[in-house]
Amino acid sequence: MAKDNIGGDSIDLDAILEQLGPFGKYNIVNYALLLFPIFLAGMYGSVFVFEAPDINYRCEITPCEGINHSEWLENAIPREKNELSKCKMYARKTNHSISNDTCSESDFTTSIEECSKYVYSEEDSAVKDFNLGCQNWKRTLIGTMHNSGLFLSLPLTGIISDRYGRKVALAIASLMNGVFGLIRSFSTNYTMMLAFEFLEAGLGAGAYSTAFVLAMELVGPKGRVFGNTLINAVYVLGLMSLAGLSWWLQNWRYLLRIIYAPAIIVISYLWILNESVRWLLSKKRHNEAVKILKKAIKMNKVDFSDDSLSPLYELSKVDETNKKETQEEPAVKNESTFMRVLKSSIIRNRVLVCSFLWITCTFVYYGLSINSVSLAGNKYVNFMLVAFVEIPANFVCLFVLDKFGRKRTLIITYVLSACLCISLSLLPKDQKWLSLMFYLSGKFSITVSYSSVYIYVSEVFPTSVRQSLLAVCSALGRVGSTLAPLTPLLALYYDNLPAIFFGSLSLVASALVFTLPETINVPLPDTIEEAERLSQRRSDKGCI
Repeated sequence: MAKDNIGGDSIDLDAILEQLGPFGKYNIVNYALLLFPIFLAGMYGSVFVFEAPDINYRCEITPCEGINHSEWLENAIPREKNELSKCKMYARKTNHSISNDTCSESDFTTSIEECSKYVYSEEDSAVKDFNLGCQNWKRTLIGTMHNSGLFLSLPLTGIISDRYGRKVALAIASLMNGVFGLIRSFSTNYTMMLAFEFLEAGLGAGAYSTAFVLAMELVGPKGRVFGNTLINAVYVLGLMSLAGLSWWLQNWRYLLRIIYAPAIIVISYLWILNESVRWLLSKKRHNEAVKILKKAIKMNKVDFSDDSLSPLYELSKVDETNKKETQEEPAVKNESTFMRVLKSSIIRNRVLVCSFLWITCTFVYYGLSINSVSLAGNKYVNFMLVAFVEIPANFVCLFVLDKFGRKRTLIITYVLSACLCISLSLLPKDQKWLSLMFYLSGKFSITVSYSSVYIYVSEVFPTSVRQSLLAVCSALGRVGSTLAPLTPLLALYYDNLPAIFFGSLSLVASALVFTLPETINVPLPDTIEEAERLSQRRSDKGCI
């Protein structure tokens, strides 16, 4: 419960939000505004997949290029995995004159050498624009650079959000998305593209987390479960829209301009979006909070007496000296509590395990999405299908967590994801639909794990340092999303190596879950001692 105290009076914000109702006009209007940047974030998070997809190309055989390919191509380029090599060619004979009319087998030796120039297909990709042929590490580095920006954006946006307000942070982050995303579409070289890939994510990726926090603070407890599910569904729609637009446009520069231009509109939220009442109360801006609550009451047409808001008026009259004292006192307490947490071996181990669970989720979740374009069949349809399975997965998560418990759900979904991913390497190559079904099922199970980890990690740490430790786990978890774009390189050695890697990591994560306590139907721990005692109790229902 969010309460501000003054003397013997207090205001329960969650109770007020509950009386306002979760689905009133005020909530719907503000939620609709917040879902727009969340939809855009769904596209921005994976746009690098369609900026620099791997395309067809081969070595340029300069003397022969003007001649019909069918007459010389097989003689000039060796085959690998039943396909013409992308990066190798047969060496041409020295002191051997090649006719302008023909390139025969006698013009080439049997020795193989690396290409120096390339001929690209008509497909659109930054690979062709910046001549990245046979430099797969450069191609995948684009996605890694984008996701590494999250290490900057999350703490930076959090600082702005806590100090200047949620809507200010949202507007600034979205503006950065739009500006740097549009500039990136005019990249003239690979270095420029990398730089603005990092800047766009590093200064703008926090728009999603800010919109999420503001949406959660907008409604009472009963509306948060539905609100979280709605946010996840809209984010997935953004992912699917990204694939659809890429399929339609077939031009990565046009794609960036179309999806990033709308982000600039979000700057208008500074004037049309209501600030979080919860944040205003935390900053002692009670008069502004009352105005917004009165506006919500009027829009929702709820019978609400002024007496219910009277504690807020009284809070606004608190002496500045008293406010400083009440602000300084908790700061000392939080600092000492955090130091005590570091001395607790139980909590330290819990942080390490939860961080690994988070790394596994982000690594497998983003890895499966990125590698989906390499599956047999239409890469755009595959990407949309892999994204779509997240919607039912989130609904399933809401059901199973309260019915079967946190640990059992995590263990089962991690093991299931591991088995499905590893099984991909055992399926016959001609079973394309069966492979796709296994792939989608693996994404489904890891999505349930990912959603469960978000909830579970917030339940195993004490209230005084819950947000700090949650931030630690989340930040370390970004290691997984940063490494995920590099996994297509593993497929160069063995087609199913990425899936095997995903499965192996999931198995390790499932084993580590056994070391954690069950938290179903358990009150949130407020102290370090209560958090430590979670490991000493067993659920009355005998959950794992």
